[in-house]
Amino acid sequence: MPRPFRFGVNMLEPAPAAEWRAKCRRAEEIGYDVILVPDHIGWPAPFPALVAAAEATEHPRVGTFVLNAGFWNPVLLAREVATTDALTGGRLELGLGTGYVRAEHEQAGLPYGSPRERVDHLRRTVEELDRLLGSEDHRPRPVQRPRVPLLIGANGDRMLKLTAEHADIAAFTGARSVPGSTTGQLEPITAEQLDERVGLYRRLAAGRGEPAELNVLIQRVVVTEDREAAVRPLLEHLPNLTPEQALELPIFLIGTLEQIVEQVWAQRERYGFTYLTVLEPSMEAFAPVIEALRGA
Repeated sequence: MPRPFRFGVNMLEPAPAAEWRAKCRRAEEIGYDVILVPDHIGWPAPFPALVAAAEATEHPRVGTFVLNAGFWNPVLLAREVATTDALTGGRLELGLGTGYVRAEHEQAGLPYGSPRERVDHLRRTVEELDRLLGSEDHRPRPVQRPRVPLLIGANGDRMLKLTAEHADIAAFTGARSVPGSTTGQLEPITAEQLDERVGLYRRLAAGRGEPAELNVLIQRVVVTEDREAAVRPLLEHLPNLTPEQALELPIFLIGTLEQIVEQVWAQRERYGFTYLTVLEPSMEAFAPVIEALRGA
C-alpha cells in the first residue's frame, strides 16, 4: 500500500519574531505536515528558525530542506541536531545535501570542492552523525530514537546511492545544476529523465528492509483555468521546452484544482511521490490541493 500524502512548505523569507510565528501558524492552519527551512546565506538560519516554528505551532514537524553539508562540521552539527530535536519535542526531520552554490562558499570563506569531494564530505557527515547521535554517551541527547529521520536531496548517481543506503526520505528536486554556474542556477529535468533517476534509486534501494518515503520539491503552484497563459512567463527560463512539455514537468503544478489533483495522483502512480514540498510563495495556492488530498 502507498504511504498517505504528506505536505511540507519551505519557508524562504526571514521575518521578525511575530511575523515568523504568524506565518508558521498559518501553515499549520492550512494543513501542512512539515514546516521547513533551507540553508542559504541571506535566508533564515535553519535551527533557531525551526525552534521558533515549533514553539508557534502544535502539530507540524519541522525540518531542514536541506542543509548545505559543506557549511557544517559533523561534530558541531550533531550538537545542533540533538539540541533542536530536544527543544522541538522530537519533531525534527534532518534534510541534508551537498550544497550547489559556489558563491556562498566563497562568501563564507569555505572550500567548495569538486562534485566528488562534496559527495564524500556528505557521506562522512551522515556516517559521523549516525555514530555520534546513536551513542548513549553523546550530549546533548536527541529525543527521537534510534535517530532523527534523515532526508537526503539527490539527483546524481553517487548521491542516489548514498540516499538509498542511509535516507529515510529520498528527495528529488526535479532539477540539476547548470554547468559552470557559481550562483546555483538550476535547470529542470524532463519527466522522462526523472523516470530514469527514480528508477535508478529504486534499483539501488532494492535491498532495503524498510522502503523510504519519496519526496518531490515543487517549484510553482498556480491554480488557473488557463494553463498555457500561466506557464508562458516561465518559458524564458526553459528555452528548449514547448508549453506542453513545460506543463508535464513534475516541479510545476499548474491548472484547475481538478487538473492539479489529477496530476498529483498521476505522479504518485508514476514515481511514488507521497511527500510533496512547496516553496513559501506557493503556500496559499497549494491550500485547496491539500484539502482535496487530505487523508488519501
